[in-house]
Amino acid sequence: MKIAIIGATGLVGRKMMQVLDESGLPVDELYLAASERSKGSKITFQGRELILETIGEVLNRKPDAALFSAGGDISMEWAEKFADAGVKVIDNSSAWRMHPEIKLIVPEINGFDLTPEDKIIANPNCSTIQLVMVLNPLHERYGIKRVLVSTYQSVSGSGNKGIGQMMDERTGTEGKKAYPHTIDQNCLPHCDAFTENGYTREEMKLMNESRKILKLPALKLSATAVRVPVQGGHSESVNIEFENKPDVDEIREILSQSAGVIVQDDPGKNLYPMPLLAKDQNEVFVGRIRADLSNENAINLWIVADNIRKGAATNAVQILGLLMHCGFLEKDQVSQ
Repeated sequence: MKIAIIGATGLVGRKMMQVLDESGLPVDELYLAASERSKGSKITFQGRELILETIGEVLNRKPDAALFSAGGDISMEWAEKFADAGVKVIDNSSAWRMHPEIKLIVPEINGFDLTPEDKIIANPNCSTIQLVMVLNPLHERYGIKRVLVSTYQSVSGSGNKGIGQMMDERTGTEGKKAYPHTIDQNCLPHCDAFTENGYTREEMKLMNESRKILKLPALKLSATAVRVPVQGGHSESVNIEFENKPDVDEIREILSQSAGVIVQDDPGKNLYPMPLLAKDQNEVFVGRIRADLSNENAINLWIVADNIRKGAATNAVQILGLLMHCGFLEKDQVSQ
């Protein structure tokens, strides 16, 4: 099995290598692509010293699958070229997520939608993944009517540049800026660029992608995305209104039985999800589950996940594993 990672030197690309190593998936050859300036550099994977190549060079090696995490522009330029060459593409950018013919996949929710004919598969936004992991099983039981979500997103969501700005500010060092204001000891209600409707692109991704994954195009969902001075891990405060009156104890049970979700909900022992507890974990954590005292059909809860893991690299590798398990990477299954 020959696998490629496009954007191997980035925060998510490096994490993809780590998760791929931990996954136990069979990788006979791993090809790593980065920018021209990184060409020739070396990275170690499973005891092997791999040399970074250009995207074109990796395409010529004809991998079975390619994990893209090099930004939307690169994905728009190269994903179809890989797909046309018979390479399965799992794309972590926003380039293909809302394309009507491209599937947006969270394996625990809609992995069964994949077919051998899918050439490009989109990996959802990090904040979207952890939200729908909780919404989906609850919708199946109670029917979701409306969702209000406020996110508290770490600087790692802006890659190395976001982490670098916060660390520079903490040490009084001048460096590159990811944000228009100071982020250390501050909160910015500003994730990604603002759109004409007053929402940021991050907020629109969260709303539109959730509707697509859950197959609820008319879902009433409103979001506010906030950048916080945390190095890694995204948190979300969520209010969910259901069609039917929910039972909080049953909701805890439903979520505790949901694949990839861990309930941490014991306020008496100060147990609730936090970014520090979610660090380097592949699961989505949920707690502070309680009735909405203003609406008998609604609840409040708190969701946390490692945005670089389940929010990006882990989800992509899970999709890869699903393609392998289903035999969709076998050459006679790939449309040439």
